[in-house]
Amino acid sequence: MDMQPSVKIFTGNSNPELAEKIAKRYGNGLGKLTIQKFSDGEFQPIYMESIRGDYVFLIQSTNSPSENLMELLMMIDAAKRASAGYITAVIPYFGFARQDRKDKPRVAIASKLVANLLTSAGANRVITMDLHAPQIQGFFDIPVDHLDSSAIFIPYIENLKLESLTFASPDVGSTNRVREVAAYFNAEMVICDKHRKRANEIASMVVIGEVKDREVVLIDDICDTAGTLTKAANLLMEKGAKSVRAFCTHPVLSGKAFENIENSVLEEMVICDTIPLRMESSKIKVLSVADLFAVAIRNMYENKSITNLFVHSHRR
Repeated sequence: MDMQPSVKIFTGNSNPELAEKIAKRYGNGLGKLTIQKFSDGEFQPIYMESIRGDYVFLIQSTNSPSENLMELLMMIDAAKRASAGYITAVIPYFGFARQDRKDKPRVAIASKLVANLLTSAGANRVITMDLHAPQIQGFFDIPVDHLDSSAIFIPYIENLKLESLTFASPDVGSTNRVREVAAYFNAEMVICDKHRKRANEIASMVVIGEVKDREVVLIDDICDTAGTLTKAANLLMEKGAKSVRAFCTHPVLSGKAFENIENSVLEEMVICDTIPLRMESSKIKVLSVADLFAVAIRNMYENKSITNLFVHSHRR
């Protein structure tokens, strides 16, 4: 009699707290995996239990991307060589996603390279969330389940019971993401159009749309230095907004990000736990993606649709 393959969930070092939550929500403990470190900085993932024929889910964000990405690639390779039945890379935060095209001469398209590496290593599927550019899914020749943080953010926004609600995109690149959430609430939307001198440095910004006496919610996928979000929030308040909140999926929060957020006019910054926080802030509220990923893993294993995980697909 054929036995159904088991589900086994493992994690690297990028975000073990989130991995533990996902495994607990799923109903499994984390599998036994050791990452052996050598004195020269080299490392070696070792599965401490049999995974032959199993459905293996490897949870690893690629924040501070190089070492975490290499860990994930080696975990995939080790699982393949240990005869895992089906290998899924669960990547809550997909690093290098901002390098999705040649926006200047003689640069790499790093997100395509990462897609190739994951496939070559032996991944059969990828589960990720809020890619910086949704078309990155097309860089893969394996299935990609692309989850959406609006399933977490929308209930939180509903509970705020804000009057005169208006949504704002902090730049032109986020307009589609923000438009979908605004449509769910039948709310207005404005755009903060920015011009950069260079990466992480904004030269100018203007607001396209009316925000006077509105309670504004900014939505973005990545918060790096928080320069764009805090500048947008300040500008929106100058244009007459009652209040400004920011919702951001991936808290990269590098450089002076925490200082920028603390000194901003933002009522609060709501983020997900796809990347662990380096420090706490009185203005930062963390919502967990663990339930969403646990359900996605279960539905994938049971060959069920994940459409019901997208809240904004059920418009009011």
